[in-house]
Amino acid sequence: MDRTFMPPIQSEDALRDAQLEGLQWTLKHAYEGSPFYKKRLDEAGIRPDRIKHFDDIQRLPFTTAEDLAEGYPYPLLSVPLERVVRIHASSGTTGKRKVLCYTQRDIDDWANMFARCYEMAGLDRTDRVQIGVGFGLWTAGVGFQLGCERFGALAVPVGPGNIDMHCEMMVDLQTTVFCCTASMGLLMAEEIKRRNLRDKIALTKVLFGAERHSDAMRRNIKDFLGVEHTFDIPGLTELYGPGTGLDCPFHEGIHYWADYYILEVIDPETLEPSPPGEIGEMVVTTLRKEAVPLIRYRTRDLTRLIPGRCACGTIFPRHDKILGRSDDMFTIRGVNIYPGQIDHILSQISGIGSEFRIFLDRREDGKDYMTMKVERSEAVRSERDTTLAKDIEDRMQRQLLVSAKVEIVDFRSLPRTERKSVRVFDNRM
Repeated sequence: MDRTFMPPIQSEDALRDAQLEGLQWTLKHAYEGSPFYKKRLDEAGIRPDRIKHFDDIQRLPFTTAEDLAEGYPYPLLSVPLERVVRIHASSGTTGKRKVLCYTQRDIDDWANMFARCYEMAGLDRTDRVQIGVGFGLWTAGVGFQLGCERFGALAVPVGPGNIDMHCEMMVDLQTTVFCCTASMGLLMAEEIKRRNLRDKIALTKVLFGAERHSDAMRRNIKDFLGVEHTFDIPGLTELYGPGTGLDCPFHEGIHYWADYYILEVIDPETLEPSPPGEIGEMVVTTLRKEAVPLIRYRTRDLTRLIPGRCACGTIFPRHDKILGRSDDMFTIRGVNIYPGQIDHILSQISGIGSEFRIFLDRREDGKDYMTMKVERSEAVRSERDTTLAKDIEDRMQRQLLVSAKVEIVDFRSLPRTERKSVRVFDNRM
C-alpha cells in the first residue's frame, strides 16, 4: 500500500493536544457562525476563548436531536448556505427529518475517515467492494462508496434488496468485500447457502454498518459465507455518517477516529461521566466539522469506553459495539430492559438461531406479559424445542429478573429484511 490514511500521531499526549486544538477551533467556529450555538453558549456563561484545558469540555452544554428538529430545515448551520455542497437526512423525533449540511471539506474528511476504515480492515487496491446499503438521503450507501473510491478499491454499488443481482455480481465479479446492514448480511448469507454458491464466490470480509446485531447473527453470516472477518462500522448521520470507526482484525472493540471527534460516555440519568468499562450514552463533539459542528451531542446510543491499547497497537482509543439506544429501552413490570441484553442471553445458548421477536401485551387482568419467538438453528431438530424454550425462560428470569413465555420456531420462519430489523413489538399502548 503506497498511501496511508492514518495520521502521524504517535502518542496519547499528542492525540489529546490535537483534540484540544480541534475543540477550541470548533467552539470559535460555532460561536461566530451559528446563532443557535452563540445563544446556547452565552446562556451557559461560556466564551470560546476561555476553554484552555481538555477537561473543560464538561462545562459545555449538551445538544440533542430536539435541537436539530427545532432548527429545521438547516439546524445548527455554522457557515453561509452557499458553502453547503450536500445534505443528508435521517428520521427525526417530530416527524420531520433531521437534515444535516456538508461543506466540501466535510465531504473530504468523511471520505478520508471511511478510507481509513478500509485500510484498518486490511483491504488493498485489488479488492472489489460490493455495497448493499441504501443510497439517497440516507448516508450509508454514498458513504461506503465515497470511502471506497478515496481508498482506491473497486466499488460495486448494487444497493439494498435485489438478491438476484447481488448473487450474480458476487459470482461474476468475484467480489471480495461485502458492505451491508447486519440484517442484509444475514439475508444474503442464507441465500448464498440456499443456492449452494459458497464455493463460487470469493468473499473474504463483510463490513456491517449502522445496525446493532447479536454474536449469533455474526457467527451465522461468517459461517454461511465462509469469510475470514466481519467488521463493525458505527454510523450516525449527525456525525458525518458511517465510517467514523471500525473494529480492527483483533476484534477487541471499535477504534474511533479521535482526531476528528471527541467521544464521551455519560450516565443518561445524571449526565455525569461513566467510568471506563461502564455502559452509558455516547456523546460526541466534532473537531473539524464546518457546516454543522456538534458540541456534546447526545446520540442516545449506548456503549462503553474500553481502557488500554488494543493488541493491534494503534493509537486510536476504543468503544464497545453499540449495545442499543437509551430510547430503545422498554419497561415491563418495573424492570428496564434493552434488546441488546436479550441478544446477549440468546447468543450464549447452543441451538438457537440469530433471529427473534419480542411481543409486549397488557391483558384483562391489567398486568403486562412478554412473549418471545426465537428461531432454532438450521441443524437443530424440533424435538429440542421444549428444552431450548425452558433454558431461555430460566436465563431471562435469572439474568433480567423478568418472566417470558418463549416459543421456538423454525429456522427462517421469522421475516428477513435488507434494512434494519424490528424485533420489539409493544402492543400495550
